[in-house]
Amino acid sequence: MSTHSAPVPPAPKHLVIIGAGPAGLTAAWENMRHGGTSTVLEGDTVVGGIARTAKHNGYRFDIGGHRFFTKVKEVDALWHEVLTKDFIRVPRQSRILYRRKFFAYPLKPFQAFFGLGPLESIRIFFSYLAARISPKSPEEDLETWVSNRFGKRLFQIFFKTYTEKVWGVPCTEIQAEWAAQRIRGLSLFRAVYNSFVKDKSIKTLIDEFDYPRLGPGQMWETFHANLEEAGSKVHMETLARKIHWKSGEGVTAVEAVKDGKAQLFTGDAFVSTMPMKELAEALEPPPPPNVLAAARRLRYRDFICVALMLKGEGFFTDNWVYIHSPEVHVGRVQNFNNWSKEMVPEPGITCLGLEYFCFESDPLWLKTDAELLELGKREIFETGLVPHGTPLVDGAVVRMKKTYPMYDPGYGEAVDELRAFLAKELPNLQLVGRNGMHKYNNQDHSMLTAMYAVRNLYGASHDLWAVNVDEDYHEELRETRSDKTLTTSAP
Repeated sequence: MSTHSAPVPPAPKHLVIIGAGPAGLTAAWENMRHGGTSTVLEGDTVVGGIARTAKHNGYRFDIGGHRFFTKVKEVDALWHEVLTKDFIRVPRQSRILYRRKFFAYPLKPFQAFFGLGPLESIRIFFSYLAARISPKSPEEDLETWVSNRFGKRLFQIFFKTYTEKVWGVPCTEIQAEWAAQRIRGLSLFRAVYNSFVKDKSIKTLIDEFDYPRLGPGQMWETFHANLEEAGSKVHMETLARKIHWKSGEGVTAVEAVKDGKAQLFTGDAFVSTMPMKELAEALEPPPPPNVLAAARRLRYRDFICVALMLKGEGFFTDNWVYIHSPEVHVGRVQNFNNWSKEMVPEPGITCLGLEYFCFESDPLWLKTDAELLELGKREIFETGLVPHGTPLVDGAVVRMKKTYPMYDPGYGEAVDELRAFLAKELPNLQLVGRNGMHKYNNQDHSMLTAMYAVRNLYGASHDLWAVNVDEDYHEELRETRSDKTLTTSAP
């Protein structure tokens, strides 16, 4: 008679996690579910990374907007596990502002024809025909990718200006891979066709979404508190400076600095959300020259939020407005009153977040806060979103470095070279999150990479790099033929 003993589950692990953004905190939470503990190292004064909520004189405002809506069911479940009572339902509205006219977002080309007038509409139509008759090849950059699907004229009006504001380089220098990931599956023919014949697989665009009543930072602040209560530790203002490693053995310790004092942190395994470029430069001893060179080819776009507290309410009904007009620098405007009334501490005041995209070396980044507030005030009047002369009650400026990993020529080869080196020499280190993987993920997919990374430590075999590869548009509800379940996709 043979007996079979039950498999012994892997022992709980202690993780050292670099970064307390959505991915880093999710990794710690997932490890807690497996019985382990974590040490999280965060160089900033607040948790949440770019999903934080900034605070100023009682006002709360996001670093960009964060709608809590996802097709990843386990991420959605985790959000509601953490914030059991503090979600509110918020109406969804985003539009494009061009020449002081509003257009739907996502773009509805048929509406754009009428909104731009007959002459411009004729130009757009013939430009589209030209693209369909003779598409350009090779289709390697964003400009070619979009122009082949929408025509050059519509690209110039509704894609070029905003995209170049965000990335700071010509659209010909942005890889088509970015367009394919963010706006996959779109074509002018399909968009116009769907204006007349409803695609039965598309139920609707979401008309509302979940949102923490005090902003997305409330989610990550709650993560932080619960992790500490469960025995993990989040070290704030503790900057990971060096990652000590041995060939074949992997990471042996992370050296972090707080108040000028260095401390070594050791664990059973390591997770990094820090930018890949900084990770390579922090390795001690340094990696081979070719690996460092690859890391230094990676580029990032930085971000400034200019928050304006203005007297009055009801300026516009959107959560945010995309500013496609080339006359102003601002790229997008958030209206935090339309996210949650609790973000604004007093009635009769509107808090707007003006988003500017730049590099650290740009004159815009080097402006003083007073200069940026004056710029924001001038430009919000120029857009027409707020009546000229509306009194400014208060204001604040928040700068965020390395907000967007760039998909410029050569970035893919650089990432591949770094990945190959790290997989071979540092097998106990996993990369997760947007900057950790140099991959333009939304927060739900960043969280999913963290979940998978920790599960891999306990015996699973998830491919983190496959997350968000086949997504379409994340605010579109679809009904699949196989299981009739509603899903969403990413822009």
